[in-house]
Amino acid sequence: MKLLVTGGAGFIGSAVVRHAIAAGHEVINLDALTYAACLENLASVEASPLYRFEKADIRDRDALARIFETHRPTAVMHLAAESHVDRSIDAPDAFIDTNVTGTAHLLQEARAYWERQGRPEEFRFHHVSTDEVFGSLGAEGLFTEETPYAPNSPYSASKAASDHLVRAWHATYGLPVVLSNCSNNYGPFHFPEKLIPVVILNALAGRPIPVYGDGGNVRDWLFVEDHAEALLTIIGQGEVGRSYNVGGNAEAKNIDLVRMICRILDRLLPGAAPHEDLITFVTDRPGHDRRYAIDASRLRDELGWQPRVTLEEGLEQTVAWYLENRPWWQALQDRAGVGDRLGLG
Repeated sequence: MKLLVTGGAGFIGSAVVRHAIAAGHEVINLDALTYAACLENLASVEASPLYRFEKADIRDRDALARIFETHRPTAVMHLAAESHVDRSIDAPDAFIDTNVTGTAHLLQEARAYWERQGRPEEFRFHHVSTDEVFGSLGAEGLFTEETPYAPNSPYSASKAASDHLVRAWHATYGLPVVLSNCSNNYGPFHFPEKLIPVVILNALAGRPIPVYGDGGNVRDWLFVEDHAEALLTIIGQGEVGRSYNVGGNAEAKNIDLVRMICRILDRLLPGAAPHEDLITFVTDRPGHDRRYAIDASRLRDELGWQPRVTLEEGLEQTVAWYLENRPWWQALQDRAGVGDRLGLG
């Protein structure tokens, strides 16, 4: 497979690139290198003859056309997106521009390329999305692939719109697409503005660890390396036109997750314990969904994938990685908005 990955310098995208190259696939990484991108995530593969990098924006139709014709991919995995909910509350236009308009441009150029190639049956366009498009669950139940869309933030609304565009390009033009909606990812190389890195880095610095609201919001946590394997399984074996939910089978309240991280840090850095003393409850963000939970049984039953890493194992690996890779995250802490409280409306 010759795979064009959009957003391949991001957190999930870089994990996909690393896994794809390890599996022997050629990869073209298309990334605009916006604030959350980091090419150091790909240091382990940048010298591989299977890897190529193209600095380009998915909103640039001319650049997309050139990249398709130059590299002639057999598949596209679309991960490029603005993805931080708090930033979407403060600046929704950027999310609509990238996630909606950018996806439309990418679909049009992929379709044009696919048609010029004679509409090959093996071509795939894999759109990677989020469980946040489904809105908020009550205390019971799981998101399935048939759950109605009910996004509650500008970010999730922009991703929902992009999901609908992908489905429409399949139904109207026949573009061979697959879709996936994942739960919250975590792991090495996670950008420092997201919850788990914030907890780790604030704890290391002895700063307050912010927990929104009462800490009772529930998420299903998916180790990023497991997600990368799932995405390569879907693009290789998934049924055209079908959607697959990807979850970690690891629900946890935010406050419980934070305490788990604190206990790991207490064990690894006993001189600074107890880290739980740093937990500080702060004003919740507007429209904060109460609970997400994924039913990934379709992916398990049809394609044989299920997560390998438990939440406890994944958090242990993640905390250890941050302790061992200080230069990586220290270089990112000066980027715009990192460390600031965003999304208060």
